[in-house]
Amino acid sequence: MTEVNEPPRVGGWTRFVTARPRLALLAALVLTVLAVLAGSGVADRMSSGGWEDPDAESTYATQAIEREFPGSQPNLLLLVDAGEASVDDPAVAAEAARLTERLAGEEGITGVGSYWQTRSPALRAEDGHEALIAARITGDETAMGETLDRIAPQFRGEQGVVEVGVGGPVAVRHEMQTIIQEDLLRAELIALPVTLVLLVMVFGSAVAALLPLGIGIVAILGANAILRGLTEFTEVSVFAMNLTTALGLGLAIDYALFIVRRFREELSAGAEPLTAIGTTLRTAGRTVLFSALTVAVSLAAMMLFPQYFLRSFAYAGIAVVLLAAAAALILLPAALMVLGHRVDALDLRRLLRRRRPAKAAGEEGAVWGRMATLVMRRAPFFALGTTAVLVLLGLPFLGVKFGTADDRQLPSTAQSRVVQDHIREGFPGSPGGGLEVLAEGRATEAQYAAYKERVAELPEVVRVEGPLVKGDAAYFTVVPRGEAVDDPAQRLVGDLRAVDAPFDTSVTGAAAVLVDSKDAIAERLPMAALFIVIVTLFLVFLLTGSVLIPVQAVLLNALSLTAMFGAMVWVFQEGHLSGLLGFTSPGSVETTLPVIMFCVAFGLSMDYGVFLLSRIKEEYDLTGEHEQAVRHGLQRTGGLITAAAVILAVVMVAIGTSRVTNTKMLGLGIALAVLMDAMIVRSLLVPSVMRLTGRATWWAPGPLRRFHERFGLSEGEPAPKAVGAAEAGPEPESESRPETEPARTTV
Repeated sequence: MTEVNEPPRVGGWTRFVTARPRLALLAALVLTVLAVLAGSGVADRMSSGGWEDPDAESTYATQAIEREFPGSQPNLLLLVDAGEASVDDPAVAAEAARLTERLAGEEGITGVGSYWQTRSPALRAEDGHEALIAARITGDETAMGETLDRIAPQFRGEQGVVEVGVGGPVAVRHEMQTIIQEDLLRAELIALPVTLVLLVMVFGSAVAALLPLGIGIVAILGANAILRGLTEFTEVSVFAMNLTTALGLGLAIDYALFIVRRFREELSAGAEPLTAIGTTLRTAGRTVLFSALTVAVSLAAMMLFPQYFLRSFAYAGIAVVLLAAAAALILLPAALMVLGHRVDALDLRRLLRRRRPAKAAGEEGAVWGRMATLVMRRAPFFALGTTAVLVLLGLPFLGVKFGTADDRQLPSTAQSRVVQDHIREGFPGSPGGGLEVLAEGRATEAQYAAYKERVAELPEVVRVEGPLVKGDAAYFTVVPRGEAVDDPAQRLVGDLRAVDAPFDTSVTGAAAVLVDSKDAIAERLPMAALFIVIVTLFLVFLLTGSVLIPVQAVLLNALSLTAMFGAMVWVFQEGHLSGLLGFTSPGSVETTLPVIMFCVAFGLSMDYGVFLLSRIKEEYDLTGEHEQAVRHGLQRTGGLITAAAVILAVVMVAIGTSRVTNTKMLGLGIALAVLMDAMIVRSLLVPSVMRLTGRATWWAPGPLRRFHERFGLSEGEPAPKAVGAAEAGPEPESESRPETEPARTTV
């Protein structure tokens, strides 16, 4: 072991990141500028769909109908409001005819039809004052958005004797994408200054506070550039940008917090800057790398699902996690090398209080140490009580109902949402919400008629329209009772697929897409969960060398998510607090969202768990005292983990101010999970459970123990033969290693 006053023996990684720190920072600046240029306009190239399974029957049927019957599936609806007049009034009909003709003449528009042409009752409001013009915008999502931007101003608003609103799936998706971009900018403007204030409160020094924020910005800009590149090869959901911002700021700040905190700790113990950086990278830096791997593993599980909406979150999350870790382990040491002792410059807290003597610095974690002692003294009470409370908070999730994202994700004032509300409430059979049956294979008119009759007899069917025939293909439109994706409509999907027919049939429509999406998630969910559990168990074993601790980590992390899932149902599905939070509950939870929230929140919980366990393991290796190690670990990391969780929660709450309900649920739900994990699970449940398991916590069978001795990772170095101390009972409460004692590691 080298004393801190000896010339430091610098390891390879420390030498690499500190050899030319100013050159490294300049290169990082250049790369960041290039990332800004490469990532510009990334949101415009993203998509707002991706909930469907590309291999599902409904997806096949949708694509086949679009190919064989172009223009048959309208995605643009013009709501024509005649005011007090009837839509059958001659003046209204004449104006509607002009609008229909103008729309049909627009480039990129096909399949234009209206109530005044077809006299279909589905296109006329029940009160007779509103009717619809339907059309299809052709092209990919980008082309459809450009066409909508061009034509919407020409048709929206007062047109002669009628008022026109623009709606339909294209308008909903386009408006959702626009709102998400606006809300994301607002969230960043909220999160950045609040985060800076919190960092100043944590560090005191304005210089130290700016370092984590800078690392976060670098990670976000780099991830945006990566996402921009991915849009050249695959579809990426615009919702993933929210995760990029949240994780980029949150995790980069977490990692930088722990590294800067450990660096300052080493400096205060008398180490020179180079020695302090080496020790920091061997301890906190190693844990940061380990933490990034555990978070990336949780996010990578979303790659196992077929929906590109889920895969997009994996792309964004993995990119930003790895960039955050790389910036924290490469750029941050270079910055610390340049700053040295000046990392404590601009101590803004001097304005509010007199500077305390250096010897009082060890009192910083005293509250957490006393809390750990209290929790371990009453371990059964805290373990059982905390578990019961968390389970109780998660009970509402037992009543979850899964649905699909629709216009009700938008604020009630969004025009496409207003149009869809009028259609939903005033038109018979929910136009655009029906099911479509694709029939393939030669058939006679009699066979089509017989099939249509059998479908019409199904209990949930209002009426059957069609068939529209072209060659060997035809399709029927089936209008269900009630909402387009409610339980009866989903049951109808199965009934339609079970109807005998002399030709091949495929069912599509909103309810069919939902059914297929739920099936795809249910099929792959066990595989994704098993992937997360196995890799997490392995990584935590490498960190701790224990068999029991990885199992505890997985179970307690999962338990920390119960409040998030309970709130998801109680707040967003059942609509409690909808007025306060400003959203409309559709009575269900979008199918893919629980998967995203689980993967993200589980990864973040592991992030905090790794930081706590690594410090406990470091102390246990040094002393062999189990309870002292738990107390010391919580004492040294409790405040920092809580600060990191609060900062990440601020970022997620800023994301949660979005006007789009799914984004609101994502932000607020993960913020709740992070706070519950840091303040309840890490503070109460972990120390109480570790006290109950005692020294058995660290047990591993011989072969695994030897494997860990060869390949395992941990903070610090084991003290020589602490077994004697380990055999002794727990030390008195007042005893603890001085907080200013230098870490016993070599550099």
